[in-house]
Amino acid sequence: MKPKIFMPFYSMYGHTFSLMEAAAQGVIEAGGEPVLKRVAELVPAEFWNDKMKVFQEKINSIPVADPREDFKDINGIIMGTPTRFGNMCAQMRNFWDQTGGDWMKGTLINKPAAIITSTATQHGGQETTIISSMITLLHHGCVIVGLPYSVKEQMKMDEIIGGSPYGVSTIAGLDGERMPSETELSMARELGKRATEIAKKLR
Repeated sequence: MKPKIFMPFYSMYGHTFSLMEAAAQGVIEAGGEPVLKRVAELVPAEFWNDKMKVFQEKINSIPVADPREDFKDINGIIMGTPTRFGNMCAQMRNFWDQTGGDWMKGTLINKPAAIITSTATQHGGQETTIISSMITLLHHGCVIVGLPYSVKEQMKMDEIIGGSPYGVSTIAGLDGERMPSETELSMARELGKRATEIAKKLR
C-alpha cells in the first residue's frame, strides 16, 4: 500500500499552499498518497480583504482538517504554516491544540513529520517557526524530517530564496507580491519525496 502522508496547511494568500502543492507532487513521485487539507479559519469573514477573499474561494473545495479523525491510518505528516512572529499561525496552533486524544494514544509516535512555512521578509522568522513547530511534533513522538544539504538548491547565491536544513520556506513580500520561486518549489518537492521515503522505511 502507498504510504499516506497527511498534509494540513493554512494559507491566507496562497504562498504556503503553493509549496504544499509542490510537496504533494513530491509525495506522489515517491509513491505516496498525499492527503491535503486546510485547517479551520479563525479570522471572521468581515475582516477579510479582497486578496484573501479571492484565495479562500479558490481553496474552498479542499476539505477542512479534522483533528479528531485525520491522524487515523496515516504514515507521515507535512505541515504548512505561515509565520506569525516566529511561530506557527493561530489557525494551525488551534488545530494542534485539539489533538490531545491522539497524544495520549501515541498515534503519531515514529511517524515522520516535516514543516513548510512562509514569511513576509527575508529574515522574518522562517527558521524559528519551523523549529518551534518541531516542539509540538516531538511531543507527539514524531520523527523530524528536514532538508539535507544534498538538496543543493538551498545553497544557491544568485537569488533570494527560502529554505534551510530544518525545512522549506518562501519569502512572500510585505504585500504578498512574491510567490514561491521554482527553486523553492523544487525544494518542497524534494521534501515531499524525502518524507515519503522515510515513511516507507518506518512503516
